[in-house]
Amino acid sequence: MNVQDLMVYRDTSSRTVDKYLMPHEGRVIAVRRHPAVLLPALLLVVGGLILCGFAATLVSVMWIWWAWLLTLGYLLWKVVAWSVEFFLVTEHRVMVINGVLNRNVAMMPLAKVTDIKMNRSLVGQMLGYGEFEMESAGQKQALRNVGFMPYPEQLYLEVSSVIFGAEDGSPD
Repeated sequence: MNVQDLMVYRDTSSRTVDKYLMPHEGRVIAVRRHPAVLLPALLLVVGGLILCGFAATLVSVMWIWWAWLLTLGYLLWKVVAWSVEFFLVTEHRVMVINGVLNRNVAMMPLAKVTDIKMNRSLVGQMLGYGEFEMESAGQKQALRNVGFMPYPEQLYLEVSSVIFGAEDGSPD
């Protein structure tokens, strides 16, 4: 088992997702965002550690380390928030479920989705994530951009097949 398998993107048994489904709906795709969404918080913690270590050599003040513990707490909060955030596609709708204390569910019916586009930045290509841009017939969408999607090419094909219907796949 490699590191990527340990950072399970696909959710196979979470009741967190199931409670937002209608009785006649089944999960088709349920994924967490790519762990790269945690990089800014991680860089803040590492940068704060370096800065506190340097400042501690100049001044012997204990509150400097308490300030660094705040950045560590921020990282832990972001990890918890990442762990409860899901991108979900069912037979009838596309949803993003997020929030730790206040749960937010953004939803778009599949019938309203007219186009889906995948964007990948250079950093996204290096780290293995992309962004989905969904367009609908309506003017204002709750789910226009969904960033930090893991294994974007495979996920894009799976989402497209659910939204626009799976074809036979034969070239004839």
